[in-house]
Amino acid sequence: MTDEPKKHRFLTTTQAAEELNVSPNQIRALLKTGELRAIQVGGRGLWRIGVNDLEDYIAEAYRHTGERIAAGELVDDVEPDAE
Repeated sequence: MTDEPKKHRFLTTTQAAEELNVSPNQIRALLKTGELRAIQVGGRGLWRIGVNDLEDYIAEAYRHTGERIAAGELVDDVEPDAE
């Protein structure tokens, strides 16, 4: 037996927001635009984001960002560390 915590297949909007270090409202905006795939579960329509869907979103964001850098569309506006 392992003491490793069970990995969940689906995340809440709050959990997904924590993974991306953004607010849950930003996750809901991504769901609304269709940029991030998710499902609604139950009568109250709670959103659940598949771990693989979040990983796909991240990979696509890296690809898109790389294209924008290559095209010279991004300026050096990196946020300073908030430490």
